[in-house]
Amino acid sequence: MVVLAASGGTTALVLLELGVVFCVLALLARGARRIGLSPVPLYLLAGLLIGEGSPWELDATDEFIAVAADIGVILLLLLLGLEYTARELTESLRASSAAGAVDFVLNFTPGFVFAYALGWGFTAAFLLGGITYISSSGIIAKILSDLGRLGNRETPAVITLLVIEDLVMAVYLPIAAALVAGLAGPSVLVTISVSLSVVLVALVVAVRYGDSVSRFVFSGSDEVLLFSILGLAFFIAGLAERMMVSSAIGAFLVGVAISGDAARNATAILAPLRDLFAAAFFIFFTYRVDPSAIAGALVPALLLAMVTTGSKFVTGWWSAARAGVGAAGRRRAGIVLIARGEFSIVIAGLAVDSIAPVELSGLATAYVLVLAVSGPLLARLTR
Repeated sequence: MVVLAASGGTTALVLLELGVVFCVLALLARGARRIGLSPVPLYLLAGLLIGEGSPWELDATDEFIAVAADIGVILLLLLLGLEYTARELTESLRASSAAGAVDFVLNFTPGFVFAYALGWGFTAAFLLGGITYISSSGIIAKILSDLGRLGNRETPAVITLLVIEDLVMAVYLPIAAALVAGLAGPSVLVTISVSLSVVLVALVVAVRYGDSVSRFVFSGSDEVLLFSILGLAFFIAGLAERMMVSSAIGAFLVGVAISGDAARNATAILAPLRDLFAAAFFIFFTYRVDPSAIAGALVPALLLAMVTTGSKFVTGWWSAARAGVGAAGRRRAGIVLIARGEFSIVIAGLAVDSIAPVELSGLATAYVLVLAVSGPLLARLTR
């Protein structure tokens, strides 16, 4: 009886906390809609208010929010993939390889040089370079959806850059982990080879067997279609994660492989689920941040954010220009790429276990938070 009572008390607390969180999300989303703003910045600030170090910190829902956040990223990228066919993706990747190289050079370099200027050494420089390089696929996908820009001419150029960045992470993360752990070269090469093989196999399946995948998941029953697509997306995302590849890129490639009626029906069914779990992702992103750790690193983070805002803008502008997009579209492409997010936090987490200075973690958190909030705001103001 005591066990049951304790369990019941815990369940009641979880339900109460979730009820409060969802009511707050509803108010924030309503307010954002009234002023024509993406709710992402408001969700991020809400995460700070209920997270670590806050007087309103939630305890009972930690694990639920963490799992919901992972699902949110998967759904964001799955629905983003549903907007594009495998042929469009491969053509864009071939046409945008130069833009991907420019993106890496322009945005990896500031973080790398900044760390060296602070005297932090190669490992810290490599980690901070990755943090400044990678844009947030999750946040940008939400921005494009909220602002109705999925069909814009510049959006394929933006999506292609995000895909290239996620593919680069398949190589970068094993190297970063090896540097942190002090592993030898052969172990790193094996890990990178496995990661690249998984990505290539997924691309081949999406391109060559996309029609078969679409027929497999499609059904006249919304229930069957929902379970089929979620089952496939979660399975591939989990497999990708086990193989040291981003679960997000796995989910994106599942979406790319699905086309026709299956894609159209799936988008309508999954959109409400995406909005629910995406909100959990944005809250969890800042939920783990101790506000006191940000204060001391805010000034250098702002300086670095200003530099990389300019470098990302140049990247997006140049990539959209190569695709024949007009000046307005180039501006939108440059601004929307500014937001940093999930991958940068993953890299910052590696820094905690590395020989890098403890200041790196605070700087990385402050930097990502600044751009995760300002990115959606700037995107909304850009016409």
